[in-house]
Amino acid sequence: MKEYLRELPAIHAIQKDHRFTVLQEEYDIPLSALTKWIRNIIHDIREQMLNGSWQQESPTTIALEDHIFTMLNQKAEAFRQHNVRQVINATGTILHTNLGRARLSQKAMEQVVLTAGNYSNLEYDLEQGQRGSRHQLIESILTEITGAEAAMVVNNNAAAVYLILRALAHEREVIVSRGELVEIGGSFRISSIMEESGAILKEVGTTNKTHVYDFEQAINDETAILMKVHTSNFKTIGFTNSVQAEELVELARKHRAPLIYEDLGSGALYDFEAGDEPVVPDVLKTGVDIISFSGDKLLGGPQAGIILGRQDLMDQLKRHQLARVLRVDKMTLAALEATLKSYAADNTEEIPVIRDMSLSTTEIRKRVDAFVAGVREKSGDWHFDIQDDTSQIGGGSMPEVEMATLVVAVCHTDLSPQQIFDRLRTGQPAVLARRKYDQVLLDFRTITEEEIPLLVDRFTNI
Repeated sequence: MKEYLRELPAIHAIQKDHRFTVLQEEYDIPLSALTKWIRNIIHDIREQMLNGSWQQESPTTIALEDHIFTMLNQKAEAFRQHNVRQVINATGTILHTNLGRARLSQKAMEQVVLTAGNYSNLEYDLEQGQRGSRHQLIESILTEITGAEAAMVVNNNAAAVYLILRALAHEREVIVSRGELVEIGGSFRISSIMEESGAILKEVGTTNKTHVYDFEQAINDETAILMKVHTSNFKTIGFTNSVQAEELVELARKHRAPLIYEDLGSGALYDFEAGDEPVVPDVLKTGVDIISFSGDKLLGGPQAGIILGRQDLMDQLKRHQLARVLRVDKMTLAALEATLKSYAADNTEEIPVIRDMSLSTTEIRKRVDAFVAGVREKSGDWHFDIQDDTSQIGGGSMPEVEMATLVVAVCHTDLSPQQIFDRLRTGQPAVLARRKYDQVLLDFRTITEEEIPLLVDRFTNI
C-alpha cells in the first residue's frame, strides 16, 4: 500500500473543499480544531498504509477525501454531544448507580438553577454582615427533621466514613463485626477505608454471628469507636445474629469510653415499610453518638455524605483539615436543602424516589398504554407483549424488596433483540432497557410520563 501514499490529499486541499466550510458552519467548530482533526486523520491513514492494515483497495485521492470527510463528520457529531447526557431509564431499577442514582425533585432542580446562575451567600452571613460557614446553610434543616444535635455534609458517604475514622479514631482501635465488613460498588471496602484513615481495625465475632460479649471482650484502653455498619446491599439469612445499636450504646455507656458510630449507608428519612431499612431519626433515638449516610439514595437528593451526631463531635469534624478537602459545592447544598424542605413540609410525594417506589401497577399501566398506542399510531413494524414482572430499588438499598411492575417486551420485524438493545442505547436520547431471556424489556416504573413522547419518537425513528 506504500505506493498509494502519494494519493493522500494535503491539509490545505481539504480546507478548500466546500464540505469543509459547510462542516465548520454547521457545527461551529474552530478552524484550529478542524485542522488538528484533519492532520490526525491523515496521519492515521498514512500509518495504516505503511503497516499494511489499510482496508481499501487502490484508493484514489477522491476516495480518500471522501473518507476523511466521513471521519470529520463523525468527530464533529461527537464534538457537539455532551459526554454527560440524558438517559431514559427503562431498567426498572430506581436507584441505578450507573445512571446517576436518585433523580432530583422539581423544586430541587429549580433551586440548583437559581443558585448556579447567581451569586449566593455560600460563605457569607447576611444577618451579621461577615464571613459565614457553608455548614450553617444546611445544618438547621437537618437537625430539625432528624432530631440530631448537629450536622455537616461532605461529598459522599465514603468521604463521611473516612473523615469520621480519621478525625475520631486515628491510630486507635475501631471494633467492627466480621459480618459487617462490607464492600459496596467500586470496590469500596470498610476495611480498606479504615486502613487509609489510620484507624486500627479490630474484627470480632464471625461472618454469621456476632454477640455483645464479642465487643465487650475486645474493648481496651485503645478503643476509640464501636462501629456498626448497616448491611444495606446484602442480607445474611439462616443461623445468624447481629448486635443492635441499642446494645452497643448500653455497652459503651457501661465502659464510659468508646463512641458509637453507625454507617447507615442508604439513609432513609421516610418509612418505606417494605424491607428493614432503618429510619434516621429512629436510629438517633437509640443514643448512638454519630451516624452517616448517602444523600442520593433513599433520601432522594444529590450526591452527598450526611453526618449527624453530638455537637462536640461535629465541631471536631468541622475543624479537621479534611473538612475543606471533602466539602460540597453550592449546587449540592441548594439541591439538598430543597429536598430536605420537602420532608420538613411533609410533601414527600414531590421526591421522585419515593414517588417511583409508591407507583401502583394501575398507574404503570397507564404509561404502558400511552407508549404502545403512540408507537402503533406511527409505525406498524413493532410488536409489544405486556408482562407482569418486578422492579428493584438498586443503589445497594433494600436488596430483598421487589415491587410488582409491568414491562413491555419489544420486537421488530427486521431487527434482532441485540440490534434493538444497541440502537436504543446509542441513540439520542439514550434508552437503557433490560435484557432477559433474549428479550428486550422496558420497565415503565422508571419511565416518567414526560419521557413517553421522547420514547415514542425513538422507537418510530430507530
